[in-house]
Amino acid sequence: MATVTDPSIEFLQREQRLFIGGDWVSTGTSFPTLNPATGEVLAQVPVAGQTEVDAAVEAAEGAFRTWRETAPTKRASLLWKLADLVDEHLEELAVIEVLDNGKPIGEARAVDIALTAELLRYYAGWPTKLAGSLYPNSIGDMLTIGRREPVGVVAAITPWNFPLLEVAYKLGPALAVGCTLVVKPSELAPLSTLRFAQLVEEAGFPPGVVNVLIGGPEIGAALVQHPGVRKIAFTGQTATGKQILRSSADDLKPVNLELGGKSPNIVFADADFDKALAGAFGGIFFNQGQACVAGSRLFAEEPIAERLVDKLVEKARGIRLGHGLAPTTDMGPLISARHRERVLNFIDGARNDGAEVVAGGGIAAVDDLEGGFFLQPTVIANVSNTMHVAQEEIFGPVLSVITWSDPDELEHLANEVPYGLAAGIWSSDIAKAIRLAERLEVGTVWINTYGMFDVSVPFGGRKQSGFGRELGPEALDPYLVSKSIWVDLEPTRQQSGQSIGRS
Repeated sequence: MATVTDPSIEFLQREQRLFIGGDWVSTGTSFPTLNPATGEVLAQVPVAGQTEVDAAVEAAEGAFRTWRETAPTKRASLLWKLADLVDEHLEELAVIEVLDNGKPIGEARAVDIALTAELLRYYAGWPTKLAGSLYPNSIGDMLTIGRREPVGVVAAITPWNFPLLEVAYKLGPALAVGCTLVVKPSELAPLSTLRFAQLVEEAGFPPGVVNVLIGGPEIGAALVQHPGVRKIAFTGQTATGKQILRSSADDLKPVNLELGGKSPNIVFADADFDKALAGAFGGIFFNQGQACVAGSRLFAEEPIAERLVDKLVEKARGIRLGHGLAPTTDMGPLISARHRERVLNFIDGARNDGAEVVAGGGIAAVDDLEGGFFLQPTVIANVSNTMHVAQEEIFGPVLSVITWSDPDELEHLANEVPYGLAAGIWSSDIAKAIRLAERLEVGTVWINTYGMFDVSVPFGGRKQSGFGRELGPEALDPYLVSKSIWVDLEPTRQQSGQSIGRS
């Protein structure tokens, strides 16, 4: 557990303020952010209004005029310095993430904070490698130059399940190419982003390059509609993504959407059973199931289905729930009481539809944490792919098991959801697995593994899981726009007076 001397506790005891134009700004209103393991108030965070939205966008616009012209080596060195600061404060940031989000400390260290630093270093390597081009044309003595320029001010609207890492997903490539940002983290877990903003300042980024606002959906909507914002980068619920897309249409703003998922995790009878069991278990119970890529639909081939379910039930019942800072904790609480109630409604709906809850299914009681938002790890058997529990993203530790026997029907079942984010395949026949992977309507397929990420490998979805890519070189493209420049190298050329066409 964190102690009173822990630097994260010191941070939480300070007045929390917004970060706008290099200044720390107080507002007249605030709301509490809660520790989901206890239900207790961690800190009061300031709430932005339209005045703060306007100020943050104006600061980002002003900074953009100089940041875009900043030498690539300078942008690279600042990103690298920021990564060093994240490493230096890894333990503090991890503790803040645990207290505000609820996840186990080991996951926060190894995934959230470690990948944030790694991602910043990856994109620190890109500013010096972005290049334009020379286009061939059919007109003599005419030079055509292609430039790739930063799009401008970016509104980065991020979720609560991986609070700091999701900020880095957007900040890394945006800053690398020369954009500036206004970041709005989820109001349910904003604290690591505020601490990160202090590190941005310490690293020496010019004022206004990064700004942080706190608020609810109305602040996100104000950013989407603000005429000074040139691009939206959003991760969150599909319904919210659709609202953002509709709102962005008024100004034709480009949008990146990384939305929900209902990922199939497919186990063939010829798979390595123990490895598939571990992958099915981790695929749904990592981060309390609060992950867009959660393997929430387990397709178990009939010969091994009963055994697989029995082992999953045994493992689910053995999960140790507790405070994320406790070394014995395997799984923390859900993010809020409201979200837990939503997950419970899905479980009740599955029962009403005829499915069988074979593990968990209710509120969990944890000693000395009566106010926490804990839920029993849940396994539901006898699920049909058409049931609500199999079609909608639950975003909790709830596994729906669907038994199958016809390989020809499997592809249809796996694709028969509105989402298309990720999938897992477990088989000793790699050729068979690759053929199936090619037919799945998703952005990522893991074969004989699940949930692997690397900063150099693009990630994103299809269908109602969104569009655009994060991570890897493809993540740079949404923050860039192309410009063609024509140069006439023949000084004596007579202009025809036509604005379009050959001379």
